[in-house]
Amino acid sequence: MEANIAIPSDSKKTWNGGGVKPFGASYGKMMMWFFIVSDALTFSGFLAAYGLTRFKFIDSWPIADEVFTHVPFIHGNYPMYYVAFMTFILIFSSVTMVMAVDAGHKMQKNKVAWYMFATIIGGLIFVGSQAWEWNTFIKGSYGAVKTTDGRLLQFVKDGHQIALSDFVVGDRMDHRESNTKKNGLWFESGESVGAYSVAQIMASYKADPSIQIRSEQIDLEKKQKIIFSREKGASELAKGKLVVEGANLKVNEYGNTIFADFFFFITGFHGFHVFSGIVINIIIFFNVILGTYEKRGHYEMVEKVGLYWHFVDLVWVFVFTFFYLV
Repeated sequence: MEANIAIPSDSKKTWNGGGVKPFGASYGKMMMWFFIVSDALTFSGFLAAYGLTRFKFIDSWPIADEVFTHVPFIHGNYPMYYVAFMTFILIFSSVTMVMAVDAGHKMQKNKVAWYMFATIIGGLIFVGSQAWEWNTFIKGSYGAVKTTDGRLLQFVKDGHQIALSDFVVGDRMDHRESNTKKNGLWFESGESVGAYSVAQIMASYKADPSIQIRSEQIDLEKKQKIIFSREKGASELAKGKLVVEGANLKVNEYGNTIFADFFFFITGFHGFHVFSGIVINIIIFFNVILGTYEKRGHYEMVEKVGLYWHFVDLVWVFVFTFFYLV
């Protein structure tokens, strides 16, 4: 068996016919490492921009524990629980990928296939969870009122933020219909209408003394959002311009709109990487079943896709830290 011995880079025998492997790595592995390094620099730039922007707008930046509080099919306030579950699933899929690579070194076809299958399932759960999280973030959880000076007013009861539907009295206002053949031209485009009017919210607020109003502005000393007195809250609510529900590239019920911009871009870019990894893993999985790598006498392709999958997992650790923990 030929040993993988590094040789001087100025030698004419370097990668001559694929027989010599500089640094003990094949050409394919080297190219995968080059791609990972370049992609790591891209993510680093995105996260650095996020960090600098957050520092600039720290007094109005959303608090993660108040934004990501939901669990599918379960009602209640569970800050970060589901995000932690998603993170565990992705990291565990990295473990199954390690086991697949190890089984490949031992030429154990069935084990490689089963571990690859487990990795694919883990990736699908993560991507599905991320899609659900996006949907929840876009639709919103509580609702807020945007004032004429651009600030957001949120509603609190017994120390916890509550949804508009929990205290606003009256029918919802969002009854515009889309254009169909049956109803003719009714609503085709334009800004979405809030579920309730500002007047409805103000009347309901005055009728319930237990409701408090707070701004998305943060008291940096106490590390919490500012709560107005009842009188001050009423005067601030009188400045109400728009009812905001959910988050998009224009408004964000949780706080600074730039947070939503970064959230969609960075988590979406990472989600695209995970989805791409799943597709590649599926292709490799079927090649394993067909015995392609058994015929080649090695499972190096599994190892190369494993490098990419570990990179995707590692990037999520940083994204998770920046968006959810810090």
